[in-house]
Amino acid sequence: MSERPSRSSRADYRLFRPIATRWMDNDVYGHVNNVVYYSYFDTAVNGYLIEQGVLDIVESGVVGLVVETACAYFESIAFPDPLEAGVAVTKLGRSSVRYAIGIFKAGAELAAAQGHFVHVYVDRATQRPVEMPAQTRRVLDALKL
Repeated sequence: MSERPSRSSRADYRLFRPIATRWMDNDVYGHVNNVVYYSYFDTAVNGYLIEQGVLDIVESGVVGLVVETACAYFESIAFPDPLEAGVAVTKLGRSSVRYAIGIFKAGAELAAAQGHFVHVYVDRATQRPVEMPAQTRRVLDALKL
């Protein structure tokens, strides 16, 4: 079993994106269910890629597929908490990227949860790995730690 990571702070990320919690995010225990954090990860990363013009979810011929993800939880969050997702790139390969993502209560210094997310770039039609497009690489390089 791997060692529990140290709780990250805002300084560990290059970009922050707002995330709105929703009523349906809460589970029967009154806090955001663990699986919802992965949706927050997707929302933060793909929202950034779309805004930067390197992902068109309908037309892009090359897309990033998630091949690995993990999350450590430190503090409960619940609807209607406003959140911020911190994003950084920790590894940029030929056809893959590893992101570090922290989920923060708005304005908090320490992450309530944090994890990582790996995209492998594939040809949409064949689903086979391909080299990451140059424009995507430039956009992701800006987020490197």
